[in-house]
Formats: sequence, structure tokens, C-alpha cells
Amino acid sequence: MSQDDVLARYAAHVGYSPQDLAHIPPGDPRARHIRRLAAAAPLHSIKAEVIEARHCNSGYRVGDSFLLDVDGNFIAKHCPKRLCVYLMSQLVVPVALINERLSEGLEPGAIHFMRELSCPDVGVECQGYGQVRLKVAVVPRAAPASRP
Repeated sequence: MSQDDVLARYAAHVGYSPQDLAHIPPGDPRARHIRRLAAAAPLHSIKAEVIEARHCNSGYRVGDSFLLDVDGNFIAKHCPKRLCVYLMSQLVVPVALINERLSEGLEPGAIHFMRELSCPDVGVECQGYGQVRLKVAVVPRAAPASRP
């Protein structure tokens, strides 16, 4: 698929008009980002796994995990039914770092900042309510099951 085809598919996906797409010229970093994420999408997912949970109002337990595509979209069938806005908001920086590494052609899982993160609730012992910690990693995307 050509670079123009990738941009055209992205434009159709998000509803860009030809005028909107004209704002992303061929040498623009956004064009590179779109192309490289399109290439990475079938290969990688982002996994955030609960590694510590105490008194969580959303009911998260150690081992629960959230799966996102490389664009940062939650894949609902691979996530707990309840998504806590306080905990999920903490994923912004690591997902952006992973996106940036992918768009620069670097190893996406080699982030060193915010590989682990915590819910902003400080826990009952510190005048909060509960506490959850996540570990963020880039994982190979599961191949679709073959049909007989």
C-alpha cells in the first residue's frame, strides 16, 4: 500500500474532507505518524495490567488487564466492564510515549518513563479511598484465529 493510500484510508476513517487532508502535506510529521502507526497496528497492542489493588471502588484486582490498540483505543472485549476515569486518565503519557516511539521507528516497548503508574487516589491510610497500580507494556497483537 502506498503512502498516499495510507493517508487516504486514514482520512476516510476519521472523516477528513479533501480540504482537511490538504493540511497534512507529505513531509509533515503527522503524515509519518499516520503511516507508521498504520504499519504497527496489526503487530502491536498496549497492555495495562493491574499489579496492585487495594480497596478499589471499581473492583479492579491484581491480574486484571486493559488492552488498547496502538492509537490508544480500548478494546472493550479485552477490558473489565468498568473503566475508572481516574485510573484510565493516567495512561495518557505512556500511550503517547509509545505512539511517539512507533512514529519514529523506535522499539515501542523501550519506554523508561511511566512503565508503571498509579491511580491518583492515595489510599485509605492517606485520607483517600483505595489504590491501584498498573504496569504498561507493548505486546504482540494476537493473530486472528484461522477458520477451518
